[in-house]
Amino acid sequence: MKLNNKYFLLRHGQTIYQKNSVRINYPADADSTLSITEEGKEMIKNAAENLKKEKISIIFASPALRTKQSSEIAAKILGIKKINYDKRLLDIKMGEFVGKTYEEYENFFSEKSERFTKRPKGGENWNDILVRLKSFLSDIEKEYQNKNILVISHADPLWLMAGLLKGLNKNEQFLATRKSGLNLYPNVGELIKI
Repeated sequence: MKLNNKYFLLRHGQTIYQKNSVRINYPADADSTLSITEEGKEMIKNAAENLKKEKISIIFASPALRTKQSSEIAAKILGIKKINYDKRLLDIKMGEFVGKTYEEYENFFSEKSERFTKRPKGGENWNDILVRLKSFLSDIEKEYQNKNILVISHADPLWLMAGLLKGLNKNEQFLATRKSGLNLYPNVGELIKI
């Protein structure tokens, strides 16, 4: 994909849930009470401070509470007045696995690559996320040129978006994890520069 803009991808700060739970406690599209911890706030402050030199001009974020909180912190530090929330940046929908353990979710797939094609009842697979991310990026690339854009979202959408922006095919995308050395899967509060 030929890019008109430069992208910086930031995963939201650590949440209470990530600190204390092994269960999938919330639907991806819920504006729940899942807020970021004090450590999570510090993660985002540090990432935003490191982005000051990049002259970010626009912020897009998932409308989930944890990403709203993270984007508000980043926007204040970066001097951005308006945050653009977009549902296409929401986390993966885990459907029937909400309320169950991550182990149960993992066991639904016989191998990790099935996550591109197999979806739980009421949920999404990675191909579903790629469809909405392609739509998002297409709209942004048509509307803006020569902008430094910060996208604040969740792990699965961000690493999949990083692969799209780097022009990776699905096999390369699947390998785009820390183990492969491509380092595209972000920890909470972690930034990916494209």
